[in-house]
Amino acid sequence: MFEIAFVAPQIAPNTGNAIRLAAATGCRLHVIGPLGFEMSDARLRRAGLDYHELAQVVLHHDMTAAWTAFEGRRVFAFTGGSTRSYADVRYEPGDVLMFGTERTGLSRDVLEDRRITERVRLPMLPGLRSLNLANAAAIAVYEAWRQQEFAGEAGSGADDGRFS
Repeated sequence: MFEIAFVAPQIAPNTGNAIRLAAATGCRLHVIGPLGFEMSDARLRRAGLDYHELAQVVLHHDMTAAWTAFEGRRVFAFTGGSTRSYADVRYEPGDVLMFGTERTGLSRDVLEDRRITERVRLPMLPGLRSLNLANAAAIAVYEAWRQQEFAGEAGSGADDGRFS
């Protein structure tokens, strides 16, 4: 499946929601330090509900460790500074979908790193700065997964009254 990378996230519930996203889609979530919270934070646990045990989460102390883990993979950096839409990319299993900190996005050094395959953006109306981090990741992951025809999805069709 795909790799989701959160670089220096600052808001615990965003990472908690990304843990749920990773569990629901079979992606692996890479959380790259420094973090603005402790991974034991109650808000992280609350947002992740009981999905923590079902998700693959990898913690990296810094970008150096993350780059080592991503070696040989395509890395798509999500940034408002790009003109290419995320929807114009043909994603492949194993691709890394990288997102920056909530307040400032990805740093210039990350965006300009030679290991970035491409910088892409999520379209928005003019005058807006960004989307919520977890929401942005969900949009990207579901597009990448859709392109793989939702490989591995249960597709039971059972309606138990809960939202998907």
